[in-house]
Order: sequence, then structure tokens, then C-alpha cells
Amino acid sequence: MKPLSKNILLALFFIVALGVVFSRIDTKKVAPQTIGVSELVGKIEAGEITRIDVSEDTLTITNKDNTAYTAKKESNQALGELLVSYGVTPEQLGAITIEVKEPSAAAQFARNFLPTLLFVVLFGAVLWFFLRQMQGANSKAMMFGQANVREATSKKNKVVFADVAGAVEAKEELSEIVEFLKTPKKFADLGAKIPKGVLLMGPPGTGKTLIARAVAGEANVPFFHISGSEFVEMFVGVGASRVRDLFARAKKAAPCIVFIDEIDAVGRQRGAGLGGGHDEREQTLNQILVEMDGFEPNLGVIVIAATNRPDVLDPALLRPGRFDRRVVLDRPDLKEREAILAIHAANKPLTADVDLKRIAERTSGMSGADLMNIMNEAAILAARRDKKETSQLELLDAIEKVMLGPERKSHILSADERLVTAYHEAGHAVVGHLLPYCDDVHKVSIIARGRAAGYTMSIPDEDRKMHSKREFEDDLAMTLGGYVAEKEIFGELTTGASNDLQKATSLARELVTQFGMSDELGPRTYGERESTLFLGRQSSEGRDYSEKIAEKIDAEISLFLSTALKTAQDVIRRERPKMDAIVKELLEKETIEKEAFEALVGPANKRPKIAIQSVNA
Repeated sequence: MKPLSKNILLALFFIVALGVVFSRIDTKKVAPQTIGVSELVGKIEAGEITRIDVSEDTLTITNKDNTAYTAKKESNQALGELLVSYGVTPEQLGAITIEVKEPSAAAQFARNFLPTLLFVVLFGAVLWFFLRQMQGANSKAMMFGQANVREATSKKNKVVFADVAGAVEAKEELSEIVEFLKTPKKFADLGAKIPKGVLLMGPPGTGKTLIARAVAGEANVPFFHISGSEFVEMFVGVGASRVRDLFARAKKAAPCIVFIDEIDAVGRQRGAGLGGGHDEREQTLNQILVEMDGFEPNLGVIVIAATNRPDVLDPALLRPGRFDRRVVLDRPDLKEREAILAIHAANKPLTADVDLKRIAERTSGMSGADLMNIMNEAAILAARRDKKETSQLELLDAIEKVMLGPERKSHILSADERLVTAYHEAGHAVVGHLLPYCDDVHKVSIIARGRAAGYTMSIPDEDRKMHSKREFEDDLAMTLGGYVAEKEIFGELTTGASNDLQKATSLARELVTQFGMSDELGPRTYGERESTLFLGRQSSEGRDYSEKIAEKIDAEISLFLSTALKTAQDVIRRERPKMDAIVKELLEKETIEKEAFEALVGPANKRPKIAIQSVNA
């Protein structure tokens, strides 16, 4: 927009200037009449002419009544000679005042040199334009190896640690670095050295970039940020050149902080290139390693990097002296989720019935980005429903929309399909409600969301980091509850249980091969996960067991599944009347909340507490 605005201003200036010039011209003044030499001679002979002004080949003639005329003559012939040749007598010429005006020096210059000058100016302007374009291209080529680093200078969207809920340990580690930059003498007196690098690790959406922005807001030092993908180009040596440029600028501004987002784009383990040849990414990583801890010290430059794939980073990047600290940002617990929701609800009008704690209970396992998305989706739903405030209903609907997708109101099932779906979801709900180690059932619905024709929402009553074998066995039974219900009620199966079977088989395989929960195979893992990626996924799994063990693994997986199937069958056959009541309610109302569900099937079996005995040495 800037070049366009500049051209518009120039055009307006020229229009105004032309207006001023033309406004000064007297449009009422009549131009003199042009006459020929013969007519002039006739007027002289009649005694009408009093004055003739000669300017080169132009004659300005004044009559007795002050009427002006103009005439032309040959430029190399004198006026007197011309008039005499036409028969004008000397007496008639003597009665006329004749004045010869010589052209001014400026007029002669304009006439002789102005065309040449205008040509030279025009040619110079064109030449200057092309030279400038060539110079711009050359400067861009010279800047190709410079890093596109940005400095955090905006105070409008400033973020501080108070704006980051949870992540207490991460904020402590990073606030210590900020304090180190502000008061280095306090640490130097004790012989402490400033850390060189901090690696932020955690699942996607847990706030790694947000907490880096908070560091920029807290620190009164320059803060440079760049993405790891901005280093690598198709041209050899560009990535390493940009790394050198980045650290050169950082050293000039030291003490400062450099933030590299998604460092795994350039920090992957070296030697994994396929097909040989020059690997630009490896050269870029080598330059980062040298800049962080090489012969030339980078005093006062702290590098903060973020990644959700620390397992693929090169070991040389993770050693002390480069990334001295590793800060883990995990998914928030219940209290942290409630605090995060409160932050995102600060600028949103909420009704009095909104209970953020209940929303936090229903969002177990979600990241901070998921919670922000839920608050935003709830506000969008409230606006779509023409409400002035967001209520608890919009928040609960937003949770289901984020987890399962939007309601598919146009996806209308037939009567038979609705009945099968109702029994399928009732099977999940009854088995999950009555088995003691399953999570609490909060909602059952046969309204299609996403790719599911119905869903059963079960949420844990508390955040747990460790899970027991009994929990997995009950979860397997609940997962197969819909499959068993279809088989028991209708005597045949539908494709609706295919996703349940995939989840159950995957979980049973993890119990056997990863968690060591098979009594037959014992406490060991089977299969080595390789980090080789193809099309964004793991291409293969290293097999470190024999064919005989593979048969035992298959047998143990089948045992877990068959046991879970038997458990689900026992519950469904025993509680058939309760399941029929749930199906009747679902066909009428399509959705059953937790309170109505427990009124139909009774209270849930509580999870027994683990007895912990103190052991004296």
C-alpha cells in the first residue's frame, strides 16, 4: 500500500499545481488577430498603425485605437526592407514607431539547449531506474545467507509469567535465567556461570512457545526468535550461513536470548540421510553445535529451543555445554486446567452457572491449546445461538465438539440403525459403569458426531500418571461392550464395532509387548521402535524375538481379548434389564447425562483403595 499511496499523493500534487497555473491565466483576455503582410501594408498606407514591435520573425502591431495585431515575416529579412519592397514610403515609415526586441539569453537557451537537456534527463532517469533494480537484486542475493530473525519488541501483546497458568517448575527454571541476565553479579560471586541453552520439551499444545514469549516479556534484554525450518534451504551452505549470521547478531546484542522454535527441523540425529551426498540439514546442525560450544565463546547469549520430538535430536546437541537444561512441559492436571480456563475466560462474558472446575474435570488429558480452543468454540456457539453470554451448556457442547467433532444433524439413521447404535452404546456404558476400574460414565448419546454414529463419554475422577493391569483389563472389557451387546441382542455384528476392535487389539498388544503384563512372557519388552520415519510415520519396528515368541505374543493378546470379552458378556447378560432401560431412554431423548444415567442403572462400583504398608528396615 505504501508505493500506491505515494503515487496517489504525487498525482494529487501535479493536479493541484496545474490548477494553480491555469487559474493564473486570464481566460477573458482575447488573443490578438493575426494579419498578413499585405494587410499590414494597407493599414500603414491608411495611417492606422502607430507602433510595430519586432521580435525575430514575429511582428506585434498596435493600431490607433490600441487594437493589437500580429504578423509574421522571414527571420533573415529586415522589416524596413520588407515594407519598402511592398511600396511603403519613408514618410509613412517615419510616422510609425518601430522597436526591435532581441530575445533574452534564457529564451535562447531554452530554444537551443532545452530539447537536448530534456533528452539527457529522461535517459538518465531510465538508466537510474534500471541500475536501482539491478542493485536491489544484488542486495537480495547478498542477503540470501542472512537469518530472518525477528526481535520481540511489541509491547501490545506482551506476555509475562503471570499469563501462563501451571508449569510451575518450568517457570522457576526460566525465571532463574531471566534473573541471571538481570543481576549476573549475584551468581558470578558464587562462581556460577550462565547456562548456554535450555530445551523446552513436551507434547504439542502444552505452551512451549507461550512460555518462551513470557521469557521475552520478563527479560529486559533483546529477545530474538526464529523457526528451525527457516535455516534450511535447497542451496548448499545457506543454513550454516544463517546460523552464523544469527549468532553474530546475538553476540553484538549480548546479553540476549535466542529462541529457536521446532528445533527438530534441523537438530535431527546425523547420519540418517538416505542415498548419500551432501546433507544441508546436517551442515546447519554442525554450525549450531559449533556456535553454541566451540572455540569462540558466545558469552551472554542464551539459546532457548522448543521441540515435541526430543527422541530424534542429535546426542551432541543435548550434551552439557550446549543445552544445559531440559524443561519438560507436560499436559496440565486438574488444578492447572482450571487455571488455564480462567485465563482464557477473562475476556469472555460468562453466565452465573458456569463452573470451570466441572469443565476442567471433563477435559482430562487435554493440553492448554485444547482448552483455549474449547473456550473459543463455546463463544462461537453462544454467538451462533444469538446469546450475549456464554453458558455452561455451550462449554459442554464445545468439549464434545473438540473431542469428537460437530454434530452431524444431516446424518439421519434408519430405525434399525438407531436401535443397533443404542444397544451398542448401552453396552459400553453398562460395562464401564459396573466394572470397578473403569472411568465414570458422564454421557451416552446416539447423536452422530464426526465419524461416530454414537458415543459414550467416560472421564476419570482424578488425574493418574500410572495405570494398573486391572484398569487395562476393565478398559478392554468396556471397549468390547458394544461388540458384545450387538452379538447378544441381535445375534449378528455390524461394522460399527470395527474401531472398537482396533483399539482393543492395540491396547492388548501394548500390555504384552510394552508393559510386561503377560504372566506367560514375563517382565520384558518385545520389539524395538526405530526412529526411521517415512511419510511422517514409523516405517518399521525392529523385531528382537523369534518366531516361537511371536506365537506366544499372539496367544497372549488373544487371551487378554477373550478374557475381556467374557467379562463383558457376564455383565451384559446379568444387567440386561438395565441396558434395555438405557436403550428406551436413548431412543426417546437421544442423550443421557450422568445424573439420569445413574438413576437408571444405580450407583457405580467404587474403585478399591490400594493398601500401602510401611516396611521397616
